[in-house]
Amino acid sequence: MSESASSGAPGMSVAAAFAGMRNVAPVVFRAGCPDCRARLELAASALRLAIGASSRTTFYSFTCPECGAGVRKPAGERIVELLTGGGVRTLRLHSTL
Repeated sequence: MSESASSGAPGMSVAAAFAGMRNVAPVVFRAGCPDCRARLELAASALRLAIGASSRTTFYSFTCPECGAGVRKPAGERIVELLTGGGVRTLRLHSTL
């Protein structure tokens, strides 16, 4: 990547490069509720991501806005990448061995 591509233009400050980005649309994630079968669109603030030591202990969770059920689903590497990049609050789990 050239220097002009990474900063907008040669000599342009970061603040100037992002000055026109005031109306950025919020990130929305699609998920399904296994209890009521609702197809949902959730904001990053509605999701939580827990990253554990293994794939069994790495998951995301949310409360279904349709039925109120607590939903917990496994999160592989790609899901973790998408959720963290989209601003989902993340908790890192540590083992107590």
